[in-house]
Amino acid sequence: MPNLTHKNVHNYFKLDGYHLNAADLCRIGYSFIKEGDIYERAIGEFFLDWFDHKDYMEMTTSGTTGLPKLIRLEKKAMIQSALATGDFFNLEPGNKALLCLPTQFIAGKMMLVRSLILGLELDIALPSTEPLAHNNKHYDFAAMVPLQVQNSLEKLTNIKKLIIGGAKTDSDLIEKLLPIKSEIYETYGMTETITHIAAKKIGETAFTILPNVKIEKDDRGCLVIYVAAISEEPIVTNDLVDLINENQFVFLGRIDNVINSGGVKLIPEQIEAKLTGLINNRFFVTGVPDTVLGEKLILVIEGEKYDFSDDFFDVLGKFEKPKEIVFVPKFKENENGKLLRKSSFRG
Repeated sequence: MPNLTHKNVHNYFKLDGYHLNAADLCRIGYSFIKEGDIYERAIGEFFLDWFDHKDYMEMTTSGTTGLPKLIRLEKKAMIQSALATGDFFNLEPGNKALLCLPTQFIAGKMMLVRSLILGLELDIALPSTEPLAHNNKHYDFAAMVPLQVQNSLEKLTNIKKLIIGGAKTDSDLIEKLLPIKSEIYETYGMTETITHIAAKKIGETAFTILPNVKIEKDDRGCLVIYVAAISEEPIVTNDLVDLINENQFVFLGRIDNVINSGGVKLIPEQIEAKLTGLINNRFFVTGVPDTVLGEKLILVIEGEKYDFSDDFFDVLGKFEKPKEIVFVPKFKENENGKLLRKSSFRG
């Protein structure tokens, strides 16, 4: 394979039906910035940043698990990430792709990089919560956040391969996706890993890592990621996992969320999975200070208060049953629709 740089544009690449080279894309970028809508201005800024003299791009992390921070990503690493995605999902030059994610964030940027490097025919759509509402075209590849997927169920058969990221795909949505004949994947990744480094088909338990990725567990039980093309140093996460083998892992939950209640360690994500489908409103469990237990487990539900039957929580283990139920009018979330637990409830 030739030594690709960020100056390369694949001969098969198309944007909204037109073959364009780097100079064309820079002209479009200027036009988008000057006259485009907000989402088009972000695309225009990407093109000018991508084709400039620098060998890196700067972007801000989502801030989901801490304060947002500015990080620098090497363009050659972004290219390697695009190639790994192409290999994993068997994408070929001329495949039709849809960009319906905001380009301010890494997932949107990487759809553009993949298209430029792999030679995809890319259509741009407004990154709305209903990206397929007025679009009846068929695509080989697209990426969405769960809210977009939820609002596009009737048209998902128009997409051959769909990846979902940005927020957790809950059990209710997974049940709705299982009968759909498209190839639909949940992805695992973060800005620091340049979007996803692993994926799993809807309904599967374990994530499978992409090419040129290595994984291990640290002494906390958290995932450590090695991607030489992206980082010389290991990327240490706060995600508790079970390693199935050298290529697969099961995500258990965030170590930041673990509740130590009377010496018993509880993983909220596992408790929430048992309650999914039983509670119609959005909800999560968390720990709050308690003089006896150190932390007590509480259930936080979005919406108006209502009562539960005495046996409602029998699906949970002895220590998993909430000591208190709190109702909050409206949860807070980031731009990708990912729930911000700490901002939604401060006990």
